[in-house]
Amino acid sequence: MVRRPALPGTLHAAFRIGRPADTWYVSALSAVVAMGVPDAALLAAGRLDLALYTSAGALCALYGHDRGYAARARTLALVVLGMTAGVGAALGAASLTRSPAVLVLVAAVLAAAQKTVCDASRTGPPGSIILTFVTSSACFVPQRAADLPFHLSLTLACGLWAWLVCMAPGLVRPHGPERRAAARALEAAARAVRADGPDAPRARHAAWQALLRAPAGIRAHVHRGLAHAEPDAGHWEAWARDLRAGRRALPGGTGAALSGRPPLPRLLPAGARVLVGSALAGWAALACGVGHPYWAVVTAASVVQASTALSWHRALQRVSGNLLGVLLFAALVPVIRTGAVAMVLAALALQAGAEALISRNYWLGTVCVTPMALLLTEFGGSRPAGELVGDRWTDTLVGAATGLLVCALVTDRRAADRVEAAVVRVDGALAAALAVPAGAHPARETARDRLAAALVDLREAADTAAGEWRQRGLPGERVARAERDGHRALASLVREHAPAGGPAPA
Repeated sequence: MVRRPALPGTLHAAFRIGRPADTWYVSALSAVVAMGVPDAALLAAGRLDLALYTSAGALCALYGHDRGYAARARTLALVVLGMTAGVGAALGAASLTRSPAVLVLVAAVLAAAQKTVCDASRTGPPGSIILTFVTSSACFVPQRAADLPFHLSLTLACGLWAWLVCMAPGLVRPHGPERRAAARALEAAARAVRADGPDAPRARHAAWQALLRAPAGIRAHVHRGLAHAEPDAGHWEAWARDLRAGRRALPGGTGAALSGRPPLPRLLPAGARVLVGSALAGWAALACGVGHPYWAVVTAASVVQASTALSWHRALQRVSGNLLGVLLFAALVPVIRTGAVAMVLAALALQAGAEALISRNYWLGTVCVTPMALLLTEFGGSRPAGELVGDRWTDTLVGAATGLLVCALVTDRRAADRVEAAVVRVDGALAAALAVPAGAHPARETARDRLAAALVDLREAADTAAGEWRQRGLPGERVARAERDGHRALASLVREHAPAGGPAPA
């Protein structure tokens, strides 16, 4: 058994700036269009006070951009229904009680449910945090039961508009998402070929992740390329550029790869952390006299990640990004208070900025998200800027501290068990792959993909468990052996022969 350090990672890991997502401009444009049209209608009607309800539906346009259009249509429909249901529950609670403590509990329950469902269905990015932000805000909007149908109809109508906005590019480039997935796989495979030293395992893991999400034709081409002694990484990169630019057709076989769903027991610790952390953060904010306790709820929910170490990183990112964000809001106040049009334009610009930055690092994105969230409160009526900034900063500190405390106390004690189970799955997939006859090409391709998926799951389980504390030691030697034998078998399956000597026993 090998024990891993309890906590935490380095500041460099938390604040490292990466490459932007290759779809950031798509999600940014979709969100701006989805929000801009309803905002323009509200401006014309003089009813910007309804912006929360229209924004709830419009923000659904942030989802599904990493999926093909058939899968995107289903995902977006479920997100719209989930958003409408969450807003309905929040507004219903607000119409039944004026107790802030009860409303905090409602917001925390909704946040935990949204976290669990989004993780179980792998809905994201941006995951559950957008849903939590909207529903937590809606819990504290004064509401009458008679107004609920109208407000929910606004959310649902704008959600349907967001669905149309996100599906519209399919009329022009019906295979655009598959092209981007193929390009990502080719680029990741090229980086894995060139990587050496300590960066090689992580690059190899990223490459298999990308390949499993790529069309089947691309996987086959990359596998054939890996069978050569010196794979042509430069050719793959050029091919990726051509695919993105539409200069080259996708190869035959565009079927989707394996995509597993995490079992429910694996998700329960994070859901419990969100529930407890969000409730305690909201109540602590109320005790501090903060006028917007839902900001503390959202902060605590956003801090909870797959492991305690990742939660520590997210807390650092959230606090630093929010600090810069409230400073940006304070600088923008003289501009946005010149009129309603200025407020709407600023909100749309901040939404686009958030999408451009958040994939590079979460803290960069929150620099734009924070003033945008503060702007939504301005739509319902202006309040002293100093009070808003003070409340937001207090809520951020309270939410981050509470979220970290709960992550430390509510530990995932079965993380090591899941690592051992993942090792067993890799061993089973390895044995099944080696048992396939050399000439059975379709069967070998299926076995290879299943083994690759099992190795990806193993690495994710091991990384998650390594970031937890107060647990028994991890089976480090078994993990290393399973990964080594698995990757050797993958290489041999690509070359259509069994590995010499067979795998070492696990």
